[in-house]
Amino acid sequence: MSDKPVYSTAATLDPAASIASTNKVLSNTYWLLGLTLAFSALAAGVGAVVNMPPMLGLVCWGLGFLMLFVVNRLADSAKGLPAIFVFTGLMGASIGPMLSFYLSMSNGPSMVLQALAGTALIFFTLSAYALNTKKDFSFMGGFLITGLVVALVAIVANIFLAIPALSLTLSAVVVMIMSGLILFDTSRIIHGGETNYIRATVSLYLSIFNIFINLLHLIAVFTGGDD
Repeated sequence: MSDKPVYSTAATLDPAASIASTNKVLSNTYWLLGLTLAFSALAAGVGAVVNMPPMLGLVCWGLGFLMLFVVNRLADSAKGLPAIFVFTGLMGASIGPMLSFYLSMSNGPSMVLQALAGTALIFFTLSAYALNTKKDFSFMGGFLITGLVVALVAIVANIFLAIPALSLTLSAVVVMIMSGLILFDTSRIIHGGETNYIRATVSLYLSIFNIFINLLHLIAVFTGGDD
């Protein structure tokens, strides 16, 4: 396989060429996002059906985290395409044990479907808003990154503190931060800030992935499925 670049740079002198380039990046991003989400969902489903041990799920998560760096390194070449499928497959498999846990509950399938529907609604609503308003949301970058760092620190701390109310609050905060990142990342593509559709796909995938996990937790708590 050749190392032909898989991204396009927006033209700065020709507005028409710039718009065409941006639309191409956006189209490629959504196609790749759809394929990787489907592959990730398949991997998660397999992990749940075979009752993947939690430790193996953690290993998959760790390997997926490492693959994130590999994907970013290879994103400027065709090698980035198989790499992103390995990454999303591992991330999907990593939540297999979690899905198996929730699906074992009496209302488990309903909770998972609600989380999927809620995630899809959030993504499509925010994406449509960003595409239609054409507003530049780059100003949100610093705030979102700061919020994400604070949330990660609090999540790690709560592993030891094990405060249910804090866990619930953090899930809600993560959903809001990831929703903001969908606006931010979509805006970057529209305004030419991101011209590589593999990197754009990774960013949107991670937001969707984290929204689903935390939305499922919130739904489980409020429906009495998670004590």
